[in-house]
Amino acid sequence: MRKLLLATCLCVLIVWPSSLGAQTVTPAGDGETTRAPVSADSASAPAFPATDDPTASAPPAGVVGPIAASISFLFLGQGNDQGQQAPEKRSPWMLLPVVSSGPKMGTSFGFLGSYLHYFDPKSQVSMFGLMYEYSTTKSQVGAVFARTSFKEDSQRLEGIVAYAYVRNEYKDYMGTGQTFKTTDEALLGAGRYLYRVKGPWFVGAEAVFGNYSMEGETDLQNKILNILGLAGVHMGGVGLVMMHDSRDNQDMPVSGWYANLNWLANRDALGADEDFDTTRLEVKGFIEHGKGHVFAVRQNNQWTHEAPTSAESTVEVRGYKMQQYLGKHMASLEAEERLRFSRRWGATLFGGTAYLYGSGDTRLSSDGWYPFGGAGIQFIVKPEDHMLLNLEFAHGNLNNYGIYLKFAYAW
Repeated sequence: MRKLLLATCLCVLIVWPSSLGAQTVTPAGDGETTRAPVSADSASAPAFPATDDPTASAPPAGVVGPIAASISFLFLGQGNDQGQQAPEKRSPWMLLPVVSSGPKMGTSFGFLGSYLHYFDPKSQVSMFGLMYEYSTTKSQVGAVFARTSFKEDSQRLEGIVAYAYVRNEYKDYMGTGQTFKTTDEALLGAGRYLYRVKGPWFVGAEAVFGNYSMEGETDLQNKILNILGLAGVHMGGVGLVMMHDSRDNQDMPVSGWYANLNWLANRDALGADEDFDTTRLEVKGFIEHGKGHVFAVRQNNQWTHEAPTSAESTVEVRGYKMQQYLGKHMASLEAEERLRFSRRWGATLFGGTAYLYGSGDTRLSSDGWYPFGGAGIQFIVKPEDHMLLNLEFAHGNLNNYGIYLKFAYAW
């Protein structure tokens, strides 16, 4: 969870990004915004985590799911659809319902509202908005965000301020054999600036500041969390970003590849508890085959150096709770077949594994493999807007599983 904070925060709930990013709007001649046409063949799905997880650093796992998702979306990159002429006029305002169900926050309901604007004809759509979700576990997540593209899309500036209050229950927490009920609370702000160097290549800088705390249900649990170094962490860091994005569409790609490399340096002078570094690398590729089907592959990594326990890497694949298993470093490999049955219906078959390593024989070591697999079905609500409803079931080892109902693909 903490890793995505940068967006991974690296990476609101996996839900809203895809819906947002799906909005491809181009300026009309009369000054009103219009949506660029999308062919039925290109209406494949997103992932909010579509996590274009152009994620960057690692926030606290307990709230990472929700916040990471929002940040993840924010740092996705705006795609490469430039200069398209949209014959159909659209309102610049967007209001979407947000619904999700998973092992982290139970079933959540909320909304996402945003204003879409073009600063010039060649730039990507810019968005300014807010989102809020409330769950059956009495958890809540809220965020105010902005994602802009200007100077003919040669520059991009993104930012987010988010708050999360998440109630969690962990069985056999960190291999202790004990059930832990915790309340995680996080407040953070993050920003990123990108400059187009050449073609699909961008370079830039980012910053993340925030506080994360974890509190147990009993005094004994709080003592254990303090001993393990899991009571929370203060973040204050700046870093560098390099990104490549040749996908035909950022939310429902059928071809191209995406890569994002982030390095974030948390320093005491900037408000962090201590000096530590987090580096993230994510690569995704998409290959179209058959009649609208897409085979997708994602390889994701996070490395930490001198990070406190609460800021170490966690398992970031479907079927597992963020922060239940921690390690100094994480690597994951996922493959997903996205099938298209018709203009409206599709399905997914996916599998892969995550691997935690580098912790050695420490008492908190969860090093090892975390395989998973699953399937899902999707209903494309608005093919022209790249919006779909995604219901998936994922199962891992150690009795871990998850049922997810959300907008967009997982990544």
